[in-house]
Amino acid sequence: MTKRILVIDDEPSIRKTFIAALEDTGYIVETAESGEAGIEKIGKKKYDLIYLDLNMPGLNGVETLRELREIDKQAPIYFQTAFHAAFTDQLKRAAEDDLSFELLRKPLSNEQIVTITRMLLEGI
Repeated sequence: MTKRILVIDDEPSIRKTFIAALEDTGYIVETAESGEAGIEKIGKKKYDLIYLDLNMPGLNGVETLRELREIDKQAPIYFQTAFHAAFTDQLKRAAEDDLSFELLRKPLSNEQIVTITRMLLEGI
């Protein structure tokens, strides 16, 4: 079964980077330009892995995480951000509320994206 990945990021260049990095892996990669768009997609399909930006207009990453966990409690969610310090309190509260997530620091190279994704989805 082909694994599905969702990348939620307001920056088109980041979404394109993930698509380019994962295009030869056999995974299905979909993107959303906002937290709201990501929530809508997750309401319609199941994803095996979600990459989520923290610093977005509208719903920020932590607010989006809270909504996503109402729909899917199991999918691994990895924040990829350069602004984690600005969200320390919100991230701490999310962790205290048992909302599972991990943090990755931007920028990620194509090689890092592929390696992390394969480790998470295939245990490689």
